[in-house]
Amino acid sequence: MTDANSDELYAVADFCLIPMGTGAVSVAAEIAECQRILSNGYGTNIEGPWSAVSKAIHDCHAAVHAHGAPRIATDIRIGTRVDRETAPGTGNDHKVRRVQEILQQDNAA
Repeated sequence: MTDANSDELYAVADFCLIPMGTGAVSVAAEIAECQRILSNGYGTNIEGPWSAVSKAIHDCHAAVHAHGAPRIATDIRIGTRVDRETAPGTGNDHKVRRVQEILQQDNAA
């Protein structure tokens, strides 16, 4: 089910941003630029309204370009669901808890 106050999908996205043409072997500085945009404990696994997720990825691209990368390639995987309510901030936490519950059941058996 989608939020009654919005027609926008809630999305969970995993993305891998790859700066190219920087002349450096390490991309740590560019990834730090992106992390400043996200300020998210999950690193490059983000969740929220589709438009906010898309904007965060866009803003990471803009920040890494501003840091000097002439090219960026990004792989993106986005998941959405409408079969139940997904409270903001619970998409990934629920998944992790569910897997932990299953593993605990295995250990108890």
